[in-house]
Amino acid sequence: MTLDVRTARIDLAASLRRRVVCSALGICVSVGCEPALSGDNPAEALEFKKVEVVGTTPLPGLGTPLKDVPANVQVYTSNDLATQRLGSLSGFLESNPTGVTVNSAQGNPYQNDISFRGFTASPLLGVPQGLSVFQDGVRINEPFGDVVNWDLLAPSAIASLQIIPGSNPLFGLNTLGGALAIYTKSGRQYPGGSVQLSGGSFGRSTLTIEQGGVSGPWDYYLTGNLSRDHGWAQHNPSRVAQLFGKVGYETERDNLDVSLTAASNRLEGTQTLPLSFLDDRRQAYTYPDVNRNELAMLAMRMSHFVSDHVLVAGNVYLRRYRNKNVSSNVNDDFGSTDPNTGEIDQVQALNDRSVVDQTSYGGALQMTFTQPLVGRPNQLVLGAAADAGNARFTQESQPASFDASRGTVPIGDFAPETDASARTRNFAVYAMNTFTLHERWTLTASGRYEDSHVGIRDESGINPALSGDHGFSRFNPSLGLNFNPVPDFTSYVSYNEGMRAPTAMELTCADPTAPCKLPNAFVADPPLKKVVAKTIEIGARGHQRDTRWSVAFYRTDLIDDIQFVSSGSAINAGFFQNVGKTRRQGLELTAATKWGPLGVTVGYAYIDATFVGGFKEHSPANSTADLNGDIDVAAGHRIPGIPQHTLRMRLDYMTSEALTFGANLVANSAVHARGDENNRDVHGTVPGYGLVNVDGVWRFAKQWELYARIDNVFDREAANFGILGQNVFANPARAFDPANAVAEPFLGLVTPRGAWIGLRYAWN
Repeated sequence: MTLDVRTARIDLAASLRRRVVCSALGICVSVGCEPALSGDNPAEALEFKKVEVVGTTPLPGLGTPLKDVPANVQVYTSNDLATQRLGSLSGFLESNPTGVTVNSAQGNPYQNDISFRGFTASPLLGVPQGLSVFQDGVRINEPFGDVVNWDLLAPSAIASLQIIPGSNPLFGLNTLGGALAIYTKSGRQYPGGSVQLSGGSFGRSTLTIEQGGVSGPWDYYLTGNLSRDHGWAQHNPSRVAQLFGKVGYETERDNLDVSLTAASNRLEGTQTLPLSFLDDRRQAYTYPDVNRNELAMLAMRMSHFVSDHVLVAGNVYLRRYRNKNVSSNVNDDFGSTDPNTGEIDQVQALNDRSVVDQTSYGGALQMTFTQPLVGRPNQLVLGAAADAGNARFTQESQPASFDASRGTVPIGDFAPETDASARTRNFAVYAMNTFTLHERWTLTASGRYEDSHVGIRDESGINPALSGDHGFSRFNPSLGLNFNPVPDFTSYVSYNEGMRAPTAMELTCADPTAPCKLPNAFVADPPLKKVVAKTIEIGARGHQRDTRWSVAFYRTDLIDDIQFVSSGSAINAGFFQNVGKTRRQGLELTAATKWGPLGVTVGYAYIDATFVGGFKEHSPANSTADLNGDIDVAAGHRIPGIPQHTLRMRLDYMTSEALTFGANLVANSAVHARGDENNRDVHGTVPGYGLVNVDGVWRFAKQWELYARIDNVFDREAANFGILGQNVFANPARAFDPANAVAEPFLGLVTPRGAWIGLRYAWN
């Protein structure tokens, strides 16, 4: 880099040479000290442990200074994750960001649904997805179902994560309520290594190893995580094996990273539990329910300064993912008469075995121009992205009976039910321009044209109506304005639009007369419309000395929202349909300060999530259903599963350089159960709750740490999810008795009190 470099590149590089200090919020501010971090390639700003710029495009690059971002962005670093010693990324997200909630519908700590502003990223097929998730610029929503598997990336590999709210079109498909951008570690920024071993409640033991290093322009980083857990309930153990490695090459003008992400996990769940079963929260409604996830993803990311004002960046990736699922289910047809043979169905249960085998691949190219415009600072970003996925879905069903503990006992062989392939092709071009109108005013305009195609083919030869081709396209715009009257205060207003295309499984599970059973059996169904999100946000943020704060008001309207509508007696049967317009609007307040050794962060979110249009839903387990099992959902009814009020609080207390303590408060208000979309079921809402978690670290020697953690300190018995269903084991013996089934809520329960202790040794 020559000495006559001007504008954004030299400004950003200079800012990265200054030490940055993070508040408890994880958002950092330059204070003009000597460098605390190695390296000064501005194109790698987002890899740093502590950052003052945030990613506003899918590919990592120069980023945008926080003061010029017209959104309530939340940023967390590897230090935040390491301090709290949480075993999973979903656990960290539940305890810290404002507006994020978690539900335990799957009954396994690695398979939680993560929701932000009422939009979900879930590992469960059948949950309408509304958040996009990126790992180093690669979209990791799986092509089949858009699901996000939180168990595939080791938390130790994460350098930082950013939550970008709103329907930001630059992040492409599924960005209805926001995007989560994860940036992984490199050996240049994280040299040295560590090994840590922990164990405690529920038979959980974890071994984590990481090592990074630098040799000239080359660097490397490797981490592995192995965890075993007997589970807090019956029949929900976990085995998690995660590996992440990266090799990098960096000069003043060039950067190249090649990374490998791999995982092989076995996760068992307990499903939801009927309200009448809560005398023993450890029991399972039915079992077994097993997910085996396997992943191998190879990604290459590169950037090059063509000149002092032009940066070219790109990535390519190849991702292979395989899921094997076995689910125990009640046979909904028990007792029915076959119209062809006249025989009565006496099969109590079905073991449904499915396999999703998919390969996805793609790439993106992005150019950043930092030449001034009419004498004012300006940054222009132009990009294009292409993603493709090929998936094969097979499902078999095995007749079974229930034993005394409601486990399924096979009474026959597996028979094929579904064999289908799905092919997705997405192409997009996008642009963003950030122009400094005045030293106090910044205007940001962006847009993305998205073209998505989904093809489905019946591979069994017995269901040709399943085959079909579907196309969706749209241009989505965004506009934002920032006003910075003084250096420590920013206000903004923004408007943006996003799009979600129906997934292959939604398109083949959309007929009310032929409901699907999840993980799901495909049928030939009417087409669905794409979902369009329109978001307006107004907010402000500021800092003064050791205090930081932010406030944001937002409204997101979804046009032709897709919901999974319950159908029949089974809690996992139903169909997808466009339900018209829905709305999520609310308020976010966050503040952080420090008094001597005590740091405090508080985040409060109010979410008003409602249906704007009315529709009829088949929900026979709802106490207000008519003789046909239908309920009327009207404008103003609250969307189930979204708490209206959430509160997050974090306390950090440093008694000395060697000893620190922390505590988290996680509090959510009541929610309506799925199936209670009319908000009138006699059982009411799933009650709200508050949990306290504590942690501490003792650095008893130069390279040694002893740490401990207690979750749910007061052992609160609570639920964070509910769905209406028919309990076919409602008699005193809890034996199979469908003739006397009782309609009641099924609940996803929070984990009871657990404690763990660990030892960590680190070296340079």
